[in-house]
Amino acid sequence: MSELDVMFRDEPDWVNFGATYVGSEAFRALFKEGMMLVEETAAYLDGDGRTESRLVSRDASLAYASESMRLTTRLMQIASWLLVQRAVSEGELTPGQALEEKTRVKLNAAEAPSPMADSFSLLPLRLQELVQRSRRLHARILHLDTLIADDRPAPMAAPSPVAAQHGLLMSAFGR
Repeated sequence: MSELDVMFRDEPDWVNFGATYVGSEAFRALFKEGMMLVEETAAYLDGDGRTESRLVSRDASLAYASESMRLTTRLMQIASWLLVQRAVSEGELTPGQALEEKTRVKLNAAEAPSPMADSFSLLPLRLQELVQRSRRLHARILHLDTLIADDRPAPMAAPSPVAAQHGLLMSAFGR
C-alpha cells in the first residue's frame, strides 16, 4: 500500500503515545533505571572491574575488553536516548528536534552476538550481570523508540474509487 493509498483518521480523542509516555511516571522510572545502570557500570569498570580484569585468563582478557567496550557503547546510546526524551518531556526540544538528534546519536538495533560469545562465561559474574541488564534495557528502549517513532493515528484505507463511483451511480439511478 503506497502513501497515497493511506489516509489518517482525524480523531479528536487520539492519544499521542510519545508525548504522553515521556511525561509519565513510567518514563521517569525508566530514566532513573537507565542512569543508575550507567553509574553502576562506570563505578564497576573503574573499581572492582579493573581488579577482576587482571585476574581473568589470557583468553578471557580479550573477551573482557571487547564486552566492556560494547557495554559502554550500549549504555552511552541508552543514556543519550533517555536524555533526548527527557528534553522533549521538559519542553527543551520539540519532537522534530529530537528526531534530528536521533540521526546524530544512533540507537543501534539489537546487536549481533559477539564473536567472543563462547568466552562470555569466562568473564567475571558481575560484568556478565551488567551486560545482561544493559541488553534487556536496550531491548525495552528499542521497543519504546519504535512506538514513539511510529506514533501517528492508525491508517485507514482510502475509499475505493470504484466504490465511490458505484455509490454515485446508485444514488443517481435510485437503487
